[in-house]
Amino acid sequence: MSHPARHATRRESVSFPGADGARIDAWLYRPDSRIATGTTIVMAHGIGGIKSAGLAPIAERFADGGHTCVVFDYRHFGTSEGFPRERLSIRAERDDYRAATEYAHQLPETARTVVWGCSFAGLHATWHAINQPRLAAAIAVCPLVDGAHATFSKPVGLSARLLVCGLLDVLGSVLRRPPRYVSISVDEGAFGVLPARDSILGRAILAPADGSSWPNRVTARSLLGIAFCRPARRLGRAQCPVLLVVPETDASASFAAAAATTTSIPVAATTST
Repeated sequence: MSHPARHATRRESVSFPGADGARIDAWLYRPDSRIATGTTIVMAHGIGGIKSAGLAPIAERFADGGHTCVVFDYRHFGTSEGFPRERLSIRAERDDYRAATEYAHQLPETARTVVWGCSFAGLHATWHAINQPRLAAAIAVCPLVDGAHATFSKPVGLSARLLVCGLLDVLGSVLRRPPRYVSISVDEGAFGVLPARDSILGRAILAPADGSSWPNRVTARSLLGIAFCRPARRLGRAQCPVLLVVPETDASASFAAAAATTTSIPVAATTST
């Protein structure tokens, strides 16, 4: 099997301010100028993910194809600022994507900007396809596109326990107590956000090669409100082409929910793996 020729790809560490002033830490990949396409791809991970957990090889392949990449950590995660640590906020992560795309727009080589997200970040990529008119395209891999489907497809007992933990965490934050955390990847039947064997295996595959710390947790309050994030219902209003790369089997994001989304897109592209 042939592989694309390797070109001189440069990676540098950069940062830019988030909406609340927190420093967002990122990697900037620049391709060999001889093959540069003018496309800059803004990339971020799924729930609890950090850029060191498997995004580098993808960005390198994009850069080999002539594309610039901005790969960032959400605030509260990885090497970005934000406290408490591992606190997920859908609004904040959307804002971080917006800040990253604004940074991309300002790069001298950028003629067009694409957002890329995997798993939980499918919510953000598709939301920005609807709400950001300056995007050239959006790509969502193994995407979550309907928070309600993800929430209510869990066993009732698990959903109830997660809800109680989330409410107690909110109460604790009001009383200035330390955050309550919930594990993300756990074995089937255990208490956590993603109780599935393939979640454990996926985490092992994505373990940072550079030794970066990657806590397997989010604050319990992070899980409140996910059910209300449903960009799939409005994807027919997307202002740019959308590519959904959907696995036929995924315990974290439903194939049916993602595939059904394409019926509302005037010109839809979906691939299954």
